[in-house]
Amino acid sequence: MAMATTRAEDLIVCYSPKMVTAKGIWKGDNPLDYSIPLVILQMTIVVATTRIMVFVLKPLRQPRVVSEILGGVILGPSVLGRVQGFASTIFPSRSVMVLETMANVGLVYFLFLVGVEMDLTVLRKTGKRALAVAIGGMILPFVVGICFTIVLHDRKPKSLNTATYILLLGVTLSVTAFPVLARILFELKLINSEIGKLAMSSALLNVMCAWILLAFAIATADNDAKSFASLWVLLASVGFVVVCIVFVRPAITWMVGTTSEGEPLSEFTICVILTGAMISGFITDAIGTHSVFGAFVFGLVIPNGALGVVLLEKLEDFVSGLLLPLFFAISGLKTNFASIDSGRTWGVLAFITFLSCAGKIAGTMLVTMFLRMPYNDGFILGVLMNAKGLVELIVFNIGKDRKVLDDESFSVMVIVAVVMTAIISPIVATMYKPTRSSVSYERQTLQRALHDGELRLLVCIHTHRNVPAIINLLEASNPTTKSPLCIYVLHLVELTSHASGMLIVHNARKSKHVPTAKNRTQAQSDNIINAFESFEQHSSFVSIHPLTAISPYNSIHEDICSVAEDKRVALVIIPFHKQQTVDGGMEGTNPAFGSVNQNLLAKAPCSVGILVDRGLSGSARVAANEVPRQVCVLFFGGPDDREALAYGWRMCENPGIALTVIRFVPGANATLSTMLPTDDPDNPNVLTVEATSSWENGLDDEYINDFRSKNDDDESIVYTVNVVNSSEETVAAIRKLDNYHDLLIVGRGHGVMSPLTTGLTDWSECPELGAIGDILAESDFSSTVSVLVIQQYIGSSQHELTGSPHSTSQSDDELIHRRTWSPKKTDYI
Repeated sequence: MAMATTRAEDLIVCYSPKMVTAKGIWKGDNPLDYSIPLVILQMTIVVATTRIMVFVLKPLRQPRVVSEILGGVILGPSVLGRVQGFASTIFPSRSVMVLETMANVGLVYFLFLVGVEMDLTVLRKTGKRALAVAIGGMILPFVVGICFTIVLHDRKPKSLNTATYILLLGVTLSVTAFPVLARILFELKLINSEIGKLAMSSALLNVMCAWILLAFAIATADNDAKSFASLWVLLASVGFVVVCIVFVRPAITWMVGTTSEGEPLSEFTICVILTGAMISGFITDAIGTHSVFGAFVFGLVIPNGALGVVLLEKLEDFVSGLLLPLFFAISGLKTNFASIDSGRTWGVLAFITFLSCAGKIAGTMLVTMFLRMPYNDGFILGVLMNAKGLVELIVFNIGKDRKVLDDESFSVMVIVAVVMTAIISPIVATMYKPTRSSVSYERQTLQRALHDGELRLLVCIHTHRNVPAIINLLEASNPTTKSPLCIYVLHLVELTSHASGMLIVHNARKSKHVPTAKNRTQAQSDNIINAFESFEQHSSFVSIHPLTAISPYNSIHEDICSVAEDKRVALVIIPFHKQQTVDGGMEGTNPAFGSVNQNLLAKAPCSVGILVDRGLSGSARVAANEVPRQVCVLFFGGPDDREALAYGWRMCENPGIALTVIRFVPGANATLSTMLPTDDPDNPNVLTVEATSSWENGLDDEYINDFRSKNDDDESIVYTVNVVNSSEETVAAIRKLDNYHDLLIVGRGHGVMSPLTTGLTDWSECPELGAIGDILAESDFSSTVSVLVIQQYIGSSQHELTGSPHSTSQSDDELIHRRTWSPKKTDYI
């Protein structure tokens, strides 16, 4: 029987080395009397409780750390610990050492992964604003920590020097939790805002400063003024960091370099790295700092590339989902609200919470005033910088172990951290509600875009397979000196449960590294960026601006819309959710891609094009740097078809493009009566449809005539009229189109009622493509013709959609008269 004395020094706990596994209930053993069954039950209860709290607090947009801390508090003496027999049965004192050991192992590996995910090169590029906000947001809270020291001076242990006490409390109040802040910004849809970007950069700097101060505080914990132990701890810590940078990082880089390109990393390499994290934790703990400091530094020196990706894939879910909640549970077991037994302490608690928040906000606002930012933005930024998380709990536990904090002070600080983090989302959501401007920018469509001005396009990429077809389409878009192309390339990445939503603006000319350079999308993002930069280098009058959006697929369309509006683009191009198979058929990739397209069509602030790739990305075409030679526009009428013709009109200026425009018009036997709810001639719906149809036909005729009059002498443009009387004849005419064309452009036909497409939507497999686009995308249509389905931006009202014959709006007339440019004859010869 082994005995151990707890830190309270008033309780002796006995451990039996033989009571590890039970012999079974059939032999009369109680499993809870043995270590392994008890730890398994404890882990199950901890994980279940924290997940339930995450589910309960999710509607309140509370970050996961708040739920996990509260889950630990519920299991501790503050709530369930008051139930008779619960603590002694489920969390007896003899099991705490085993549970705490496992929790700290998980903590070591979690901080190791945090170091792996961080990119120190970002610190050199954060800018002066982020540095000023980070420093301003730390100074005043640190002063509050000093005041807190004075308030609680009578409780400070005499065995601890004042400097350590001030440093620990100052770090606690001044640090900002980077992962927690990222999650809050994502939930509030601020990750792509200027405030969000500034807050993230400032928090990263804040965390690095906090780690340095924390290491210094632990190193100076020795009270003996005559002892040089603190100095040796500092020197040894600095030496450890130097060794990791000078020797460990090159050694790991060499190990990774021995792996052939395209081959997975060996198990030996992964085992060496994981063992190295534990050894680093052991070394720093031995020299007098803390094991998490060594693991964190070791993670920082892991080189970028496949190694970081593999480590995250192998460890992240297990560590953050199973082991890390144990640390929160241990912190909850140490938190006892009953220890706060005086009104004075509750008053101090409220006072410290207020001062902590106010200090952070005031310090941040002073900096933002100097930077001439709006007062409201400065206040919101200060509130965001109050996010607390894992680092604070580490500080609390270190403080309790070093007897800086007693039970009462520890509970007070846990409450302060939870309250400061929990109030962020409600305050920011109430005070900062960015809404889109009601004044839309002028060139939201291709039809409105001036030919002698810059054309801005936003292309969305899911995987590298989408890249060649998009590049060939852009090359066919005819960038010129008068009308260059400004292309924003947005890589769409699904947000996993443990990642943080963010929009990354890549600047590969300065550095290949970005804040998430080590996540599992790095290789794919690099390939996509390199492909578009190569296109930019080999093209004239083209500028590329790559970005990455990381969000759940059910809301990633909001990021697309935000970028489109912010960059003021005229057209968003996004791939179809099906791809061509070897036998020429079409198979689905990810069903969520289809939902993204549908949501984008409903919410986009500009026109949208969905590209169905059937050979536009062929290897031969890409290798020869060719563009689609034969382009055909199918024109049925309506705003979407006019937008499709506008794109085809721009393409036909390219000397290598031959444009065919096929206009489908209703014959004498075509009628709209089959589309109306009743044949009653007095039905107002009949008058509305007829009036709208007449108005749209007039706009179609005017636009077509304008197009033809300006291209009469161009032999590369062919215009034909196809008369059909029903949707059956329409389908038959479409299926007669041969494989002569490389690209078909068609309007989605959204909101347009035509006898030529009556009933086709009832059988549509992909409604986001419209009636005609769905037919063109079918597997049995063609195996070589790609399709671009375009929806014109229609505004927020039905009048903006179709216009009105009695309306005084000149928007559609402007669309035609703005297009007064005359193409150069040499471009068509």
